[in-house]
Amino acid sequence: MNQLQRHELFSRLRALNPKPTTELKYSSPFELLIAVILSAQATDKSVNLATRQLFPAANTPAKIYDLGIAGLSKYIQTIGLYNTKAKNIIATCKLLLEQHAGKVPRTREALEALPGVGRKTANVILNTAFGEPTIAVDTHIFRVSNRTGLAPGKNVLQVEQKLLKHVPAEYAVDAHHWLILHGRYVCKARNPNCVHCVLIDLCEYKHKISTKTEDVSLFPPNTHTKKSNSQTLKAKKKRS
Repeated sequence: MNQLQRHELFSRLRALNPKPTTELKYSSPFELLIAVILSAQATDKSVNLATRQLFPAANTPAKIYDLGIAGLSKYIQTIGLYNTKAKNIIATCKLLLEQHAGKVPRTREALEALPGVGRKTANVILNTAFGEPTIAVDTHIFRVSNRTGLAPGKNVLQVEQKLLKHVPAEYAVDAHHWLILHGRYVCKARNPNCVHCVLIDLCEYKHKISTKTEDVSLFPPNTHTKKSNSQTLKAKKKRS
């Protein structure tokens, strides 16, 4: 994929969703940090269900630290690996209070020094909380980048480095969210929805299902399936 095609790819994703953001619910950088730590090997939906109960009770480093591991675990026990996550979150809150005056740091080094925070989590915080043009390569972004030819790589770091190099500057801040949402709702792992993909003609995936340009839905990922089903029902009525 060349640079003109990359520009066109992001232009189309922006047209579908001009202001993309995370599906995790949060109201502060600290709440986002906790939600992202909890989201490892868990769905955003399950995290939101847990934080809906947790954050009204405790949404600062001091308040969550006061809960202790056992107290925090009660709020997050529906999430996978909750015991390990509770230990990391309590330890992170302790460091935030001792070293950062209770604030979420804005540097990668300081973020990655927090328990339970790796490169991907740090990238999410830098991008979503602080507006930095970073890209956290998760399974969705890794898949989309390789399938489409946008930024192919053998591992997440290679893909991240290529994306940082090749994503046009005007799309850099929002690229992370566009690619995640596209991978989550359209370019899915087992059954990619090629017939409703606005990137079909740009995509280099050799197993893609070809379709005519006029058949490609221009609706956002969360609505195009409903539209397609509606059109199918109308077509059936006409035939009958």
